[in-house]
Amino acid sequence: MDVAHELLKAHEYWRMKQLAVDLVILNERQSSYVQDLQIALETLVRTSGSQPHVGRNGPVGQVFVLRADLIPSETGSLLSSIARIVLVAQRGSLAEQLDRISDTEATANTFPKPPAAAPEPPPPAPELEFFNGLGGFADDGRDYVTVLGPGRSTPAPWINVVANPAFGFQAATEGSGFTWSQNSRENLITPWSNDPVTDRTGEAFYLRDDETGAVWTPTAAPMRDEAATYVARHGRGYSAFSHAAHGIASELVQYVPAEGAIKISRLTLRNQTNRPRRLSLTAYVEWVLGPSRSATAPFVATAIDSETGALFARNSWNGDFGARVAFLDMGGRQTDWTGDRREFIGRNGILADPAALRRAAPLSGLVGAGLDPCGAIRTTLELRPNASAEIVVFLGEGADAPEARALIARFRAADLDAVLAEVTAGWDDLLGAVEVRTPDRAMDIMLNGWLLYQSLACRVWARSAFYQASGAYGFRDQLQDGMALAALRPDMTRAHLLRAAARQFVEGDVQHWWLPHSGRGVRTRISDDRAWLAYATAHYVKVSGDAGVLDERVPFLEGQRLAAGEHEAFFPPTVSDESGSLFEHCARALDQSLALGGHGLPLMGTGDWNDGMNRVGEDGAGESVWLAWFLHAALTAFAPLAEARGDDLRAGRWRTHAEGLGAALDGTAWDGDWYRRAFFDDGTPLGSAISEECRIDSIAQSWAVLSGACDPARAVRAMAAVERELIRPEEELALLFTPPFDRTALDPGYIKGYPPGIRENGGQYTHAALWSVMAFAALGEGNKAGTLFSMLNPINHARTRSDVVRYKVEPYVLAADIYAEPPHTGRGGWTWYTGSAGWMQRAGIESILGLRKEAGMLRLDPCIPRDWPGFELTIRHGTARYRITVENPQGVSRGVVSATLDGGALPVMPLLFALEDGPADHPIRVTLGRDGPTDVTSNIHAAVGPS
Repeated sequence: MDVAHELLKAHEYWRMKQLAVDLVILNERQSSYVQDLQIALETLVRTSGSQPHVGRNGPVGQVFVLRADLIPSETGSLLSSIARIVLVAQRGSLAEQLDRISDTEATANTFPKPPAAAPEPPPPAPELEFFNGLGGFADDGRDYVTVLGPGRSTPAPWINVVANPAFGFQAATEGSGFTWSQNSRENLITPWSNDPVTDRTGEAFYLRDDETGAVWTPTAAPMRDEAATYVARHGRGYSAFSHAAHGIASELVQYVPAEGAIKISRLTLRNQTNRPRRLSLTAYVEWVLGPSRSATAPFVATAIDSETGALFARNSWNGDFGARVAFLDMGGRQTDWTGDRREFIGRNGILADPAALRRAAPLSGLVGAGLDPCGAIRTTLELRPNASAEIVVFLGEGADAPEARALIARFRAADLDAVLAEVTAGWDDLLGAVEVRTPDRAMDIMLNGWLLYQSLACRVWARSAFYQASGAYGFRDQLQDGMALAALRPDMTRAHLLRAAARQFVEGDVQHWWLPHSGRGVRTRISDDRAWLAYATAHYVKVSGDAGVLDERVPFLEGQRLAAGEHEAFFPPTVSDESGSLFEHCARALDQSLALGGHGLPLMGTGDWNDGMNRVGEDGAGESVWLAWFLHAALTAFAPLAEARGDDLRAGRWRTHAEGLGAALDGTAWDGDWYRRAFFDDGTPLGSAISEECRIDSIAQSWAVLSGACDPARAVRAMAAVERELIRPEEELALLFTPPFDRTALDPGYIKGYPPGIRENGGQYTHAALWSVMAFAALGEGNKAGTLFSMLNPINHARTRSDVVRYKVEPYVLAADIYAEPPHTGRGGWTWYTGSAGWMQRAGIESILGLRKEAGMLRLDPCIPRDWPGFELTIRHGTARYRITVENPQGVSRGVVSATLDGGALPVMPLLFALEDGPADHPIRVTLGRDGPTDVTSNIHAAVGPS
């Protein structure tokens, strides 16, 4: 009773300090006395301060009193295995038991701290394009190489995302990162950092000179020699790190196979001295096996697999992935190991100085449950002078133990060079389907691989990056990414259209986002999701010619409807017995989008495209001008598909509704010099000259053009307002709107919670800025489109050392946002995990270079800067190559005056010709000139989708 009383006082203290701790008191008294003690314990708990306080927010930790004779013995064992500490009342008071805890860290055979090694000579400076003092591009722009010399570091983590459809990892320039399997949020193998200050890693490799005791790492994290140089290379499907220390040169290459839940790390060591060297390599990981290490660590159990010798790890308490088995393996070369993090790093230790590597003793071999879980495995090797050796480390996960063993066996026996060659060849095949050569080299590098790599590896497969690890599909998000892939990988776009349709409720609305492994997601009143399904489907059909996808049958969902005043609900829906064709899914979504407000415009709900404006129409009366343009485009794009299927009634209703939207937009949305953004529930306009904040919003202007629905003169005037009010050439910014929300009494929603000029609150939101590029190109304004594209190109934000310090984030992938207000003006925000990458690809290829695929045909209608003398395109179609040369002798932006294919003349109004498969090269010569079609009216069309 005394120990229980002390623990209850401790529990009350923990509650006061907002610490959630569960205390389990297990009554093991013999049956003749068990009930008396049980009553006494329950009374003690009831009268203590550890009882939950009704109606008071606080930690959820509770006290449980259990009888050992009433629970299965397995349950008692399970409780012991996951407890952070186990105390036995018969062993003395609380203080006495705590005093018996000894520090078992071994001190024998400990090396004195070795003297600092003489710095190795820096490696030869690589030849890099756009080198900015930290990094630049290599291999014709395919790779980005960062050189971390003495005292140099990236201002924020610069990472690579390496993934296949079900597995992947992130790697930062310093070598930090994390790994996931199946879902990048719900099933982390190792910890996700999201800490731009320290970027703490949960994975590391340690090299140790077993003669001197010197310890170092082949990457800059977690043990950095400030006098040394570290080189990191991020490429398509791999990252590599090189470093030299203590006379040992190291090269670490990491990748995942095209298929398989395994991370392959290959470390090559070369002895640069004239004496033999005895080294050890330790691979270390901190297990998560769930969404958060702090939540899952007590439940992770490790074991050495008797068949393979690999270190296995399980978290049976993971509700969605509890049967899966993670593993760490050195190709069977591991000689010693531990699953105890405290043993490895030491009490209060850090990864930069692990206690286990200060000693000559082997790792203990301790594995099991009840530990602070980690995986540390070690091997030794001897290197003759100038000799090299490779050690391979596998980190992965199987659906169960047999699958984990099969993965290990498969890749132990595999030709790992061939595995990497397959990965790089796959990326080269996809990203090399279109190659461009323009006068803007920075544009070429982004369009020739980096943008689509960002879209597919990060957005579609990983759904994770440094600043967000969601693991979820966003309904509108990946539909847009799929539109960028439609011309190159229509199979991927098709598959996602069906995947997204399956997240639609029978009523027609959809899950705004969902977790694919469980189907859990959020039902909302956000208004634009539904229209994206029809819009993206129409785009896919036009690009691929695959109208058969409309007949694919997909089930609907059923689930609780939102109550009055309820904005959203997160829950697992059920799959309905009702199913419908993809066409029916699209049509039902459009039909549910036809409600109008008092100005004849679509209801905004709790957000349209800008989720942060979630209170503009929360009462059900607010209207969206942007959504009116977008819905007009979706209805007019999808109506022909309905007519082709004989559904004239729906097609007619949609066309009539689109005409009504056009009339309302001309009448009530025009503000005098630009289009308004929305109307609040009470009718107050947003995005108007009379607005104190958010006077003008770019997307209402861009989509006035892109929808093809506005008056041409007003389109020109609206985009002129964008250029005048929102584009800041001196700061290289294109704002979403201005001024940002700050002091106005109007409450647009959580967007106002961002500081002014940050993210959607009046910063540059790159997604929207690229729609402006496309709108300028649709108007024939090639100079403006090209200049704005160049301004948005991340390479141009980090050309010099001072640019790098200002911009901070990676210069090789697109940032979702750039800050627009002092003291952070010009600083990049959220990188990698943004739909801007797909839109930039389309803005460059389709809008500026004018290249579009349409059901086996190729359309070419460039809109380029007038000072471009021309450009080149290479298109791969099956085994055929089309080599297009565009010349601009008269210095125009748009207008094809002549074209030849294989030497024969082509009609140029429009320039549209059939693509043929076959092992042949087809030269195409195109000439632009003033005699070509330049009527502005004819150039306003649905530039981002089907017309």
